[in-house]
Amino acid sequence: MDADAAKLIGAGIAAVGIGIAAIGVGTLFAYFLSGALRNPAAADAQRPNLIFGFAVTEALGIFAFLVALLLLFAV
Repeated sequence: MDADAAKLIGAGIAAVGIGIAAIGVGTLFAYFLSGALRNPAAADAQRPNLIFGFAVTEALGIFAFLVALLLLFAV
């Protein structure tokens, strides 16, 4: 296998992490809204957990994007 082809395959596999992060963010907000609609009084207490989970999930997606770019252009 050619080294350039291996780089492209590796970058494609690393880019899958971006999609997985998007699914994670959607699931996170869906469960928060579901819980907030069931118990509106507890929604304010759970908002910091929502923001923390959103930040961690987005960071993982950004790291996956960074790895894909590094594989394409730096290696």
